[in-house]
Amino acid sequence: MNLAVQTAKHFRDVHFGGNWTSANLKDTLADVSWQQAVTKVHSFNSIAALVYHMNYYVSAVLKVLQGQPLTASDKFSFDLPAIQSEADWQNLLHKTWADAENFARLLEQLPESSFGEIFTDEKYGTYYRNMHGIIEHIHYHLGQIVIIKKLLTPDKNN
Repeated sequence: MNLAVQTAKHFRDVHFGGNWTSANLKDTLADVSWQQAVTKVHSFNSIAALVYHMNYYVSAVLKVLQGQPLTASDKFSFDLPAIQSEADWQNLLHKTWADAENFARLLEQLPESSFGEIFTDEKYGTYYRNMHGIIEHIHYHLGQIVIIKKLLTPDKNN
């Protein structure tokens, strides 16, 4: 078993389908309009804010996989640019899918030995911890999106 290939598959599966839970980001968001995406329910983050937040970290780690330094900061992870049209929403989704595929492609090329190495700084732990942590993070927020979507469309069986 190649750990990098399996981890990349797991990452793709949460984005595009085929995972053990049968829930994935792309199918879940397929019928969400931009108006629904920006609607706040109770005190929850909007669907758009959660998508941006998840991809903020994917994008940051993608840069590291491309050989760049880690420059992300948690304080900016919910700084969603205004979504004021379907085009804005589709642009966010397109960036999310493109970043996810690029991330998975680079992840599957990591040497197996990299998984035990420190990820940019000791405080972040190993590559293994970070690659699997980002997948866990996406699953966590995907669950929130599913619940928010149900609250926004109570008459639909989604």
